[in-house]
Amino acid sequence: MKLYIKYMVSLRCKMVVKEALEKIGLHYVILELGTVEIMNDLTESQREKLHKTLLMSGLQLMDDKKAMLIEKIKNIIIEMVHYTDELPKVNYSEYISEKLGLDYTHISKIFSEIKGITIEQFIIAHKIERVKELLLYDELNLTQISYIMNYSSVAHLSKQFKKVTGLTPSFFKQLKDKKRIALENV
Repeated sequence: MKLYIKYMVSLRCKMVVKEALEKIGLHYVILELGTVEIMNDLTESQREKLHKTLLMSGLQLMDDKKAMLIEKIKNIIIEMVHYTDELPKVNYSEYISEKLGLDYTHISKIFSEIKGITIEQFIIAHKIERVKELLLYDELNLTQISYIMNYSSVAHLSKQFKKVTGLTPSFFKQLKDKKRIALENV
């Protein structure tokens, strides 16, 4: 049985879900961002316990089909931007559509309707958060970061970074109190 979990956007969240499942005595087959596949069907009592346990950690068990689709889209984007070494070289709309096996026009319409922003805006917000993270590590220069993050140039990255944050990447790097946003809040 496949379960969808809202706000499950990091490795820490996966550990929380794993602990919640163990606490209730449920065994999982697959545990991925936003989803967990358990071996058996849930009883109503187990579903309620899992729901309450997840809520205490800021996670939420989902039932609504549109909400589940939105979470799948968000998790694909988060995994693509934050947990891969290099972004795919294909068009993001093709990548997301292929991963979900759904028409991109349909996906983007529902996403915009529910989230109030486009998928592209969501991707940009996450790319900028990833750029902030890479700037904080101070292991790569801006040219390397722009290549990894699939920007056409350093100028394009800098322009987008400034548009989203109000700061240039170099000024951000110099700040003592560098503000990053938690993935679930982007």
